Amino acid sequence: MKKSDLPECPVATVLTLIGNKWNVLIIRDLLVGVKRFGELQRSIGCSQKVLTDNLRELETNGLISRKVYPEVPPRVEYSMTKLGATLSPVLNAMATWGDEYKKNLK
Repeated sequence: MKKSDLPECPVATVLTLIGNKWNVLIIRDLLVGVKRFGELQRSIGCSQKVLTDNLRELETNGLISRKVYPEVPPRVEYSMTKLGATLSPVLNAMATWGDEYKKNLK
C-alpha cells in the first residue's frame, strides 16, 4: 500500500491495515510464533479462501512474511515482519480492554 493511499487519521490507518476480525486474529496467532496455513485455519476457523485473501493482504502491506520451502508437498510458513511485530502493544491493549469490558458487564 502506498502512503498516499492511507487516510490522514492515524487511527483510520490502523483500521485500514488490520480493521477486519480475520486480520486481527491472524496477527494475534503470528505474534506468538511462526505458523503454517493449516494451523492458522484451525485456530481462526475461517474458510481457506478468506484466510488466503487476508494473508495476501497482510503480506502486501508488509505486516507478515511468507516463506515457501522447496519440498514435496510444499511447506509454507507465515511469520510477522519487524514492522508487523510492532503491532504487539496494540493487540495487547485490545486484549486488556476486552478483559476489562467483560468484567464490567452485569
